[in-house]
Amino acid sequence: MSAILEREPEIMPLTAAAIAPEAQARPVIELEHIHKTYVMGEVEVHALRGVSLTINEGEFVAIMGTSGSGKSTTMNIIGCLDRPTRGTYILDGQDVSRMSKDERADIRLQKIGFVFQGFNLLSRTSAFENVELPMLYSGVEAAERDRRGREALASVGLEGREQNHPNQLSGGQQQRVAVARALVNNPALILADEPTGNLDSRTSIEVMEIFQRLNRERGITLVLVTHETDIAEYAKRVVVFKDGKIRKDYRVNNQRNAAEELKNLPPVQDDDDDDDMAEIVQE
Repeated sequence: MSAILEREPEIMPLTAAAIAPEAQARPVIELEHIHKTYVMGEVEVHALRGVSLTINEGEFVAIMGTSGSGKSTTMNIIGCLDRPTRGTYILDGQDVSRMSKDERADIRLQKIGFVFQGFNLLSRTSAFENVELPMLYSGVEAAERDRRGREALASVGLEGREQNHPNQLSGGQQQRVAVARALVNNPALILADEPTGNLDSRTSIEVMEIFQRLNRERGITLVLVTHETDIAEYAKRVVVFKDGKIRKDYRVNNQRNAAEELKNLPPVQDDDDDDDMAEIVQE
């Protein structure tokens, strides 16, 4: 873990000149003097100590830090999974700092798409049914669910795999289903927590290509939580946490291009094997 801060991409610090173009964009995330304190018996643990962070619409930001740095606590607050002890959090123009658990659940459904390291797919339902689930909770009509679900799966390269169950899909394909599920309610923000942690190197690049394409072509705001420096280099901006505070916040000057990297990798001939395996499982 401690090695993640040893090597950094070429960076451009966030000077006033550097952030000027972003200043015209609408803020999606506004954290103002956020504190988070956990009380464990007679001991108080200060997980966040006055964090202020603004992420504008269309940004692709990687959040990094060692264990205990505060990055996971920040992710939980940004994702409306927890509330700050003090401070203000404005999400897409709405103050969510003091919302109840039920109110935060509604906000998560409406405004945030989640992608987790462990995929979090329902094992006994198809790829399409997993993608459809957030729309069922939102009361979307059947015809619209069908349209959105198929479009989302096609956008991540899974057209024709709609009826496959998770055990008929590779790890990379399961993560693509999770990305499609995050997209279907047209969220203001996609929050990805270690999305490549369970994937091999090639599949990690494939997932990052999807994220970069969604950010570039659809202007989707992405926040990626990772401890891997090489994965953070696919983002446009990196925020590094240490001891509950932001220690670095910089633009990535030479952003890695996942699509170009995939072109330079040798082709993998495994589609037929995947189909054969799917048939065996179905039998």
